[in-house]
Amino acid sequence: MSSELPDTPTEDAPAARIETARIEDEMEQSYIDYAMSVIAGRALPDVRDGLKPVHRRILYAMHESGVTAGSSHRKSSSIVGETMGDYHPHGDSAIYDTLARMAQDFSMRYPLVDGQGNFGSVDGDPPAAMRYTEARMSPIAEELLADIEKDTVDFQSNYDDRLTEPAVLPSAIPNLLVNGSSGIAVGMSTNVPPHNLGEVIDATIHLIDNPECTIEDLMAHVKGPDFPTGANIVGRNGVHKAYKTGRGRLRVRAEFEVDEEAGQIVITELPYQANKARMIERIADDVTEGAIEGIRDLRDESDRDGIRVVVELKQGAMAEVVKNQLLESHLEKTFGVINLALVDGTPQVLDLKETLKEYLEHRRAVVRRRSAYDLEAAEDRAHILEGRLVALDNVEEVVELIQDAEDRDDAKLALREAFDFSEAQVDHIVSMQLGSLTSMEAQEIESEYEDVQATIERLTEILNNESELLGVIKDELREIRDEYADERRTAFIEDTGSVAHADLIPEQDVVVTLSAGDYIKRMPLSRFSAQNRGGKGIIGTDLKEDDTVSSVFVANSHDYLLCFTNKGQIYKLRAFQIPEMSRTARGKSAVNLLDLDDDEELAAVVNCEELEADEIDGDRYLTMVTRDGYIKRTGVSEFQNILSTGIRALRLEDDDELVDVEVTTGNRTLVIGTAGGMAIRFDESEVRPMGRSARGVRGITLTGGDTVAGVAAVDTDRHSWVLTVTEHGYGKRSDIEEYRVQSRNGKGLIDIKTNARNGDVCAIETVGTGDHLAVMSGSGQIMRTPVEGISTVGRNTMGVIVMDLSEGDSVASVDVIPREMVTAESESEIEAEPIEQ
Repeated sequence: MSSELPDTPTEDAPAARIETARIEDEMEQSYIDYAMSVIAGRALPDVRDGLKPVHRRILYAMHESGVTAGSSHRKSSSIVGETMGDYHPHGDSAIYDTLARMAQDFSMRYPLVDGQGNFGSVDGDPPAAMRYTEARMSPIAEELLADIEKDTVDFQSNYDDRLTEPAVLPSAIPNLLVNGSSGIAVGMSTNVPPHNLGEVIDATIHLIDNPECTIEDLMAHVKGPDFPTGANIVGRNGVHKAYKTGRGRLRVRAEFEVDEEAGQIVITELPYQANKARMIERIADDVTEGAIEGIRDLRDESDRDGIRVVVELKQGAMAEVVKNQLLESHLEKTFGVINLALVDGTPQVLDLKETLKEYLEHRRAVVRRRSAYDLEAAEDRAHILEGRLVALDNVEEVVELIQDAEDRDDAKLALREAFDFSEAQVDHIVSMQLGSLTSMEAQEIESEYEDVQATIERLTEILNNESELLGVIKDELREIRDEYADERRTAFIEDTGSVAHADLIPEQDVVVTLSAGDYIKRMPLSRFSAQNRGGKGIIGTDLKEDDTVSSVFVANSHDYLLCFTNKGQIYKLRAFQIPEMSRTARGKSAVNLLDLDDDEELAAVVNCEELEADEIDGDRYLTMVTRDGYIKRTGVSEFQNILSTGIRALRLEDDDELVDVEVTTGNRTLVIGTAGGMAIRFDESEVRPMGRSARGVRGITLTGGDTVAGVAAVDTDRHSWVLTVTEHGYGKRSDIEEYRVQSRNGKGLIDIKTNARNGDVCAIETVGTGDHLAVMSGSGQIMRTPVEGISTVGRNTMGVIVMDLSEGDSVASVDVIPREMVTAESESEIEAEPIEQ
């Protein structure tokens, strides 16, 4: 025996069964196989019957078990068990969740399951355990399975090859559009909204009659989605886009009534798939956190008859404002339409016409196969009846042949030889009873034969004539429409644009205060009447112990404000976002509006209206000055995109701080004032424009520990003054000509004496005829006075008293109320006065 080894391994050797493959290729193919399995086998509906495999298997299992609309209800656990054991090899929870959803009238426009027991609620409550609920098919679900026993659809083996299941249901209704579908597959998802059955059937019939019709023609019948929970679709643009492209976004708004007399907002319908309990909880949270103001109470009065959520308003609350706040966050949802379905096993995004065409092709195939099945059955019956009629015409001879035969087989043979019967005919004849030989029975057979012949002719015509086949489809669709169609639940309302809170906030001029402890509030300017200079003012805010006022400024409630901090950060907000409170209120924490650090406070506020004013010629700049005497000019275009967390306005070094900001146009005269009473005037052009990251250039040379108090931007073409206010409440107006023009970075000239009476300078502003001044002390007193009551004097003077301060108090902040606001306020007061008769 040779001991030599073979040159190559034998077929049984393990090495012969090993194949070399690249791991990336194997992973790619495996992932594709998995993805397609999920797409076709679990997540996406078939365009023909609008069902995913799990829905189809549940309904077929109920059909096979006889749990139809005419039967009694059966335990859900029994239905789930049969479905899982015979057709759907997945967990029972997934099957039961699907069964429960098909029974929910708030999830399905036309529920396919008639449930008994707790199948969940619009509050998000889960269904009861499957052992406690019962179910059966709904009548409309039977339309999906109608004629399934007539070879109308293909069958395939179930997961263990014991049984067969339908690959698709005959579906006498266009279920994909009628009940919609949603699901997430691998790399794709579908979200088809439900529609009104009558509208979809009318569109289908229109497509049959007009194959070349446009999507717009079909939309004359299908107005839009029809959600089971009703509500309203805002505008039609989203619907049009969804029907034309297969994708779109719909704004769905709750149905509600505003009763201003009763002080209530009553919600009666919710957007599709909205969770009522969660919505109420979130509204309550917003009320608690102050995001929604004006709500006193919130009650859920819903019952079996429908939804009713009552929002009780506070006395004096603006119902329109509260409604608008609810719409912004709670009463409106976006439904993203993705009309993705399986077409011949391949996922496709379909427009409205394509969806209906695919369904029509399916119904053509179903009706054609059903007609062929019925034709074959009718021809078989006609063949039997023909044999019986021949036998009746020769009854004596037939009876004699049967009597003479030795057994049944001899009788069959004798009959076939005598009358040329087929095997099926002689089987039937020898099985006839004597009672069927009467003349009455003979007439019935003849009548039945005529009916069968008519049926054969009709079925043959359907199979040979496309228009007849389509006529059958239309007739059946009309019957279903007459049986199940109902009125629309979802209405359309005009799209007036996205709801904006600002649209319903009344415009008014306001005073905003901010404390060092970061408490902020706004108050109507009208609460502060003008006083003669030297007054004490009135309480403007109630401060916590050791807290002081850091800023005061005036704006309109609708204005956009650029808020600059001493650390060089800039924020943007609307004035109405600041909470409105009374004069004696402390305010609310500014942490939700401005992300300020512990040692950070507002240094200046610029109204965006000033940046866009028509009377300003040339480019716009934000001119900033720092405590240590630096100045920087930056174009407003650098501040277009301000984040909610703010952006950097300038670079600060050596613990320097931003002090003041003015809007300039490139040709203004700038006056920088210091705390020590010095001032320097130079042309704006001496400061070249710089970016946000720049530090700036030296504007004034400071001596003896002096610091910058502010900057005034003066338009020399208009009559205006430079106003200086000191910390002890004294101030003066001076003509711009009093300050001779110098070069930037000089020491400047004496502006006002800063002795023990006056204290240091705390503000320098540009004022004009008709302007008022808002002066606020550190303790919270605020005084409003016309600037023309403050004397006009030259430089290097003491000034006059502006605000009478209590001992230990000092001026914290000053802002100018422009004459436009003063004039508008006066006109408003005149209009409000009663006319004497």
